[in-house]
Amino acid sequence: MGVKLGDLVVKHPLAESDLTDKVITIDAYNMLYQFLSSIRTPEGFPLTAPDGRIVSHIKGLLGRTANLLSASIRPVFIFDGVPHPLKRGTLDLRRERKERAQTEWERALEEGDMERARSKARQTSRITEEMANDAWNLLTLLGLPCIRAKGEGEAQAAHICMKKEAYAVCSQDFDSLLFGAPILLRNMATTGRRKLPGRNVFINVVPERIDLGETLDQLGLSRDQLIDLAILMGTDFNEGVPGIGPKKGLALIKEMGSLEEVSRIRRLPLLEWDEVRKLFRDPQVYEDYSLSFKDPDLDAVKALLVGELSFSEASVEGSLKVFERERASAGQSSLDSFFA
Repeated sequence: MGVKLGDLVVKHPLAESDLTDKVITIDAYNMLYQFLSSIRTPEGFPLTAPDGRIVSHIKGLLGRTANLLSASIRPVFIFDGVPHPLKRGTLDLRRERKERAQTEWERALEEGDMERARSKARQTSRITEEMANDAWNLLTLLGLPCIRAKGEGEAQAAHICMKKEAYAVCSQDFDSLLFGAPILLRNMATTGRRKLPGRNVFINVVPERIDLGETLDQLGLSRDQLIDLAILMGTDFNEGVPGIGPKKGLALIKEMGSLEEVSRIRRLPLLEWDEVRKLFRDPQVYEDYSLSFKDPDLDAVKALLVGELSFSEASVEGSLKVFERERASAGQSSLDSFFA
């Protein structure tokens, strides 16, 4: 879910050619959810192997990583660690919403309303430990770096970027900016024409780049003040203040300077805000990690996809050819460092 900063940040259209030879850190769970949501049957069911294992996220991950490498982009996948205790309320709320969506999906199927069924089905997506392990296994067999975060994946991804070891964080959520990511990339998993939920309206979704420094300059805020604004609105770690959205929150922070002053003068009912602020300012991250790209084990990849998950050989052949081509491109200096 994340904090709703979309109306405040400065966005720029992004072409994949802008990311040539750049390392990007990807919020793995965020991207997997997008694939689980979008890669479904017309009735809303996820793709499954014959044994019932869900493979929508694997199909999306294989195609997307092949596309990134074809564009000479170096993806590093960051998986969430242990969730912070303050996130328990958000996780409980998400679970309740998924349960309601499951009931509404089943009802829509009974009524034969396939459009509503697919819309509700998308809202039921959840990542199990087995699904995450399948994704991790595929990525490591492909030779791509995977890192398990201490806590929030976006915090670890932002930390790597702040150390200038990667260019940007790829995620749909804006929390990466609060964690200090200099650059946020959005809409990197799914692009094109997309229908808005519950409306017969379509929009064209394109990749976009958001620069933290540019956004702060545009808003006239420091990063600490942006964090305070997010806390006023509500984050995954606190409920925020009812009635305060982006514009009102921005006005309050700009007028009074800090959350302490806003809370003191307006007597706002904010809970645990100091701990939430510390969580964004100084998150728990690992310093010991590897960003090295390795030679892919394509035979093992094929054994996993075709032998274990029952993908057709034809369906994976195109993607595997990309990895074969990249591995064989030792003479092209711009690709040499993909595999070490």
